[in-house]
Amino acid sequence: MAVEDWQHAGFGLYVHWPFCQSKCPYCDFNSHVVDRVDQTAWADALVADVRRIGAELGPRPLSSIFFGGGTPSLMPPATVAAVIDAATDVFSPSNALEITLEANPSSVEAERFKGYRTAGVNRVSLGVQALNDPDLRALGRLHSVAEARAAIDLAKSTFARVSFDLIYARQHQSLSDWDTELTEAVNFGTDHLSLYQLTVEPGTAFGARHARGGLGGLPGEDLSADMYALTQSVCDAAGMPAYEISNHARPGAECIHNKIYWQSGDYAGVGPGAHGRLTLNGARFATEAPRDPATWLRAANIQAAETRKAIPDDARLEEAVMMGLRTTQGIDLNRINTGSLSRIDALCADGWLVACNGRLAATSAGRPVLNEILRQLLA
Repeated sequence: MAVEDWQHAGFGLYVHWPFCQSKCPYCDFNSHVVDRVDQTAWADALVADVRRIGAELGPRPLSSIFFGGGTPSLMPPATVAAVIDAATDVFSPSNALEITLEANPSSVEAERFKGYRTAGVNRVSLGVQALNDPDLRALGRLHSVAEARAAIDLAKSTFARVSFDLIYARQHQSLSDWDTELTEAVNFGTDHLSLYQLTVEPGTAFGARHARGGLGGLPGEDLSADMYALTQSVCDAAGMPAYEISNHARPGAECIHNKIYWQSGDYAGVGPGAHGRLTLNGARFATEAPRDPATWLRAANIQAAETRKAIPDDARLEEAVMMGLRTTQGIDLNRINTGSLSRIDALCADGWLVACNGRLAATSAGRPVLNEILRQLLA
């Protein structure tokens, strides 16, 4: 049987829990603050949708399950267990199945963490975002630095693998501030860090504030570039090199689920607003579920809870290049039509790209200017 392209990267399941305790001002994810959640109805709907997709796709090898949000650590462990049980029943779980759950330090409880571990979760990603209390308040976070440190310690004592997120290039943050904070972060001893530059997105509270001229103290391009360079050097020295523009890990601790995205694998999306990429009968489809939780809940109980749109070849190439070049591993040239790309030789000669051993990757100098590289490649 011929190997389909997605099989080079694997197959994962993304489960979106759309509810939060509060809406962060920088967040453009599909998250909602509500007074009450019918936990039984949501558990039943998530399980039903997993089983529906499983019946269609058959017992594909399953490399990862990722619970994102929203705030998945507000899910009862029983709901997490039910979804995992359904997924491992309808698909064929790998021996090294990675099951990640995102958690906020403010919603972390020891008993709940134990419940997630018992359910099968073996990796936790904590949304710490800052190690500075005034900045946490400015970011709209509900936890303190003390709570974040306690959550990291609890996660390390409960799960085999732990990651946490930080946002840098924040308002009024200096290079020295970030150096101090990042040095503390790498010394926590987790095996993975996600380190993102603050992006002001349209449709967010920060976006509206910025449009009114009220979001002062954001770093300029030069300081942002210096912060990125500092991030690479501190993490390299700590044995946590970047394997993607914003993600760092100890060797062997890279996030399997995110690598499926970046390497153009297949993934099914379950839950409000969840996106997916599925290969069916040789064609690749983009899937998207309704964003509104009530709309999704009704649909999941009566029909397929997503729309599907075939991805044409040129869009597949563009997506593969845009995602693959974010990683240090780059793109497998045997999987793409390089004849449709522009200026590969020139970009390699200029030191922005490197083609070696059948792969095309951005250099360390090229990754910070990836948008310009992509503009030239895809012209």
